[in-house]
Amino acid sequence: MGVPRRKLKRKARLACRFTTGTIRIEPDGRHVTLPRLGTIRTHEPTSKLLARIRAGAARILSAAVRHERGRWFVSLQVETTREITRVDRPDVAVGIDLGVKHLAVLADSSGEIRYEPNPKRLDGALKLLRFHSRRASRRQGPDRKTGQKPSTRWEKANCERNKIHHRVANLRTDSLHKLTTRVRAEYGTVVVEDLNVAGMLRNKRLARRVADAGFGEIRRQLTYKGRRYACPTIVANRWYASSKTCSNCGATKAKLPLHARVFTCDACGLVLDRDENAARNLVALAAACITGTGVAGDQDTPRVSKPRGANRQTRRQRPGHHTGRGGRAGGASLPHQRRKETGDRRQDTETQPALW
Repeated sequence: MGVPRRKLKRKARLACRFTTGTIRIEPDGRHVTLPRLGTIRTHEPTSKLLARIRAGAARILSAAVRHERGRWFVSLQVETTREITRVDRPDVAVGIDLGVKHLAVLADSSGEIRYEPNPKRLDGALKLLRFHSRRASRRQGPDRKTGQKPSTRWEKANCERNKIHHRVANLRTDSLHKLTTRVRAEYGTVVVEDLNVAGMLRNKRLARRVADAGFGEIRRQLTYKGRRYACPTIVANRWYASSKTCSNCGATKAKLPLHARVFTCDACGLVLDRDENAARNLVALAAACITGTGVAGDQDTPRVSKPRGANRQTRRQRPGHHTGRGGRAGGASLPHQRRKETGDRRQDTETQPALW
């Protein structure tokens, strides 16, 4: 288990987990009984779970209570037998290219291309959100430095503003679940990209759109829903140039700026939307992984020039900016022999599994 970490009262998530005690579904199908909390009425009916428990097909293991988006939720961990549902097209693979203009571009192995529109849930609520944010800023809010407590009018304004954030988050979650469930129920193999979402959020021009799209959540849902259907999920390498590679001949461009929305191949003359071209390369990567080639442009294609794409390096540090790796506090460096030994010890500790 490791050493327990201290939680701050202001930042800790309001959640707890019960593994012992009385945890049951009441016979009326609208109440649950939890340890220390007693019998609580649920907003959603629990008749389906109650029927499985009565039939002996399910057993409750634990219960987790959490506060999220202004509401209290209880999640019951249940041990049950789940039948694997067969997908509609088990022999068809699909490549998914995520973006901002279109939330997802799907290209399957049969040649079909589909564009999933971006709902942009946050954009529809920005006007109302600005109004409530200005209203809350004119109230007397809390101040931790002076110990000032918020006024009642600020708490009401802040509650109204939080309701908008919660509604946008609920709408986003609903749309993403519908998309991923529809994809997983149709295709047998899904290929997605390992996107550097944290790096995308550093772009101040695209940060809001990227955060509103939920790229990381889409990949997470596709992965665990694929295990439900016993179907594989292939994650392309982060440095795989899906947008720069031609889906027709396999030639790779050295550079392709983000504002260039149309891909034009210099070798074969292919002109195609860059998102559709990336989706085709991803679905070809599924076949390449099965045959063992590992690269999506190498199947039945002639040898063409592939200039160097991404340099696979992190951001360079600013001149005079020291990261402190291999040095001591205050910028003082160790002698050459000791610095080498310190670096060796650091590498050894990184290879060992962590105990907490």
